[in-house]
Amino acid sequence: MEMARLLALQEIDTSIDRLTARKQALESGGELAAARVEADDAERALGELGLQLDVVGRDQARLEHEIESLTQKAAAEDKRLYDGSVVNAKELGSIQHEIENLKRRRSDREDEMLGLMEVREELERRASQAQATSDGLRARVEEVGGAGQDELRDIDTELGAKIAERQLAVPEIDPDVLELYEDLRKQKKGIGAAALVDGVCQGCHEQLSAMELDKLKRAEGVKRCEYCRRILVF
Repeated sequence: MEMARLLALQEIDTSIDRLTARKQALESGGELAAARVEADDAERALGELGLQLDVVGRDQARLEHEIESLTQKAAAEDKRLYDGSVVNAKELGSIQHEIENLKRRRSDREDEMLGLMEVREELERRASQAQATSDGLRARVEEVGGAGQDELRDIDTELGAKIAERQLAVPEIDPDVLELYEDLRKQKKGIGAAALVDGVCQGCHEQLSAMELDKLKRAEGVKRCEYCRRILVF
């Protein structure tokens, strides 16, 4: 019966440890800080995409201006070629050559423009995704900040109940057994006592040999796992 009480105490202590760790994490703001870092990173990525879009926009404006200028120059030369103002054959040939040169340069700029339009389309797609991610993460920051305070209140209530439960359980356990249990908890990551289920220690999850099980069944006093040395509760 006393060993069953010890195992119940272990369950209470495990709950207290879990609640305390969670409370410390919330009070240190670790989760909220991590959420803020993620949101800041997403906003930074969005800003970088915005800068890239600005550069592409300026390049597009420059190309549009050049295409318009080349179009006007080609139209003016084309008009001179056919309006009769020039009759010299050599000069007419030069005008024809200039028109072809202007049209070729305009075609090159139009190809550049198409390439920039594809780049802009991809950047806008990525920016849209980045905006959605940024909005979601910023909302997460607000959610964690508010939910954290609510969770802290719930933890304090549950922790108080578990501590009161422990205070009632401790006097029912032999002082020597309790002292060994407390020492083992310090050494074994908070687990000083463990159940033995189907020959397996639930503290280290090792299968005890049939010989060791028989020895433990016949032994008097506190029984301990041959592997992890925790107190075993049959």
